[in-house]
Amino acid sequence: MNNYEVFKSLDNVKKGKIGEKIARKYLVSIGMNIICTNYRTKFGEVDIIARFENKIIFVEVKSRTSKNYGLACEAVDLKKIKKITAVAKYYILENNLRNCEMRFDVVEIYFDEERINHIENAF
Repeated sequence: MNNYEVFKSLDNVKKGKIGEKIARKYLVSIGMNIICTNYRTKFGEVDIIARFENKIIFVEVKSRTSKNYGLACEAVDLKKIKKITAVAKYYILENNLRNCEMRFDVVEIYFDEERINHIENAF
């Protein structure tokens, strides 16, 4: 059985965790400093918070076995965007960060293609 076949047999939570691990490695490889992962508040959760070029980057990771049911980024709808931005505002206030730029990225992981697609300024 190849990696793709093994991945297909996993539940969605395990697939998500594997995708987040791949995304972290990728983000570090392009020079980002990971501040924290799975940052949770009463408003929701952000998968990865990183620092890059004096910006705080809030990253949503979406993993898919394939594109058969659409693009991974399509799962980041208006409801999800509102949650992520609320969590980001809370993080900025909680950490007393002033005059810092924020950016919201989406990292798509496609296991069948063994491909990462990084969408900067996704919303």
